[in-house]
Amino acid sequence: FKKFDTLTQESSLIVRGGIKEDKRAPGGFELTIKDVEILQVADEYPITPKAHSTPFLMEHRHLWLRSQKQHAILQIRTELIKAIRDFFDDRAFRLMDTPILTPSACEGTTTLFETDYFDQKAFLSQSGQLYNEATAMAFGKVYCFGPTFRAEKSKTRKHLIEFWMVEPEVAFATLEDIIELGEDLIVYIMERILEQNKKELEVLERDTKPLERIKKSFPRLTYDEAQKMLKKKGSKMEWGDDFGAPEEALISEIFDLPVSITHFPAKIKAFYMQPDEKRPELALGVDMLASEGYGEIIGGGQRIHDLDLLEKKIKEFKLPRKDYEWYLDLRKYGSVPHSGFGLGIERMLAWICKINHIRETIPFPRLLYKIYP
Repeated sequence: FKKFDTLTQESSLIVRGGIKEDKRAPGGFELTIKDVEILQVADEYPITPKAHSTPFLMEHRHLWLRSQKQHAILQIRTELIKAIRDFFDDRAFRLMDTPILTPSACEGTTTLFETDYFDQKAFLSQSGQLYNEATAMAFGKVYCFGPTFRAEKSKTRKHLIEFWMVEPEVAFATLEDIIELGEDLIVYIMERILEQNKKELEVLERDTKPLERIKKSFPRLTYDEAQKMLKKKGSKMEWGDDFGAPEEALISEIFDLPVSITHFPAKIKAFYMQPDEKRPELALGVDMLASEGYGEIIGGGQRIHDLDLLEKKIKEFKLPRKDYEWYLDLRKYGSVPHSGFGLGIERMLAWICKINHIRETIPFPRLLYKIYP
């Protein structure tokens, strides 16, 4: 055993012996060692038991992943992704792989990463939704799952430059249908994580009572109702403004369940959102806000299925029609009402684990001006 004197933190070994159950032992098992083979004696490890600053830990993210807390978070992430795929697969949704390189913006936004594509320009995808609408017309119920990119110069604790999103799209579905689907998904995820990740939640010292309360049905508000509610709480938000983090936090304080907000002013939603028949100035969109102040986790709604109306919206939003000719084609040949949403994996995980900053929810976060390692 003298050779053990050379070992340092994070040295690697192969230990041979026997394992027997012992309730007195840490973890409930005892190891009887017969032989130890030293594979490598590690250099002095930069992450010590003492407290380190977050910038230091982020610079050493490739090593910080080995810590107990970070390990637990990413174990839960793995189960979260499995749960999402099982949810949709069990409901006969078809997984569709949408492109990461696209010729145009999904929502006509300017927060795009541009790259050369031979003699053309291309952009990193912000959403697979438009392509999902095409596959939904072919398969009925589809979803895509993959990375998305936003060139937003945001330093908030809720934003990543590169994040993962699951996006279902359903033919013949209304706004009501898609809200129901979103609620079912959230409840399914919570039940699965509470069942499969008890140890990890204990490591994180997560109070699971708020998660155990997540049962259907969730509270629902129209934008009008939410705006009036916020006014009573002292918010300066005016009708026509979008919700920011302070407004989302105020709403979260009122409810101990996720809350769905619907019927937004059309001018603050994407060009493809179906207008309300009774009040055309409103869009049939939905934002689902997590409880405990974690903000928007689902955004979606009913899409425009009428060709004339979609052409009008593209013109109104000053979008280049040539980039959307294929998208307009979907309204020429057997168009039907359809709806969908996007759920951000990292925001969902931050809520489940009650993490203060979203950077810990992905192995190697991409933040504003932060791309190392």
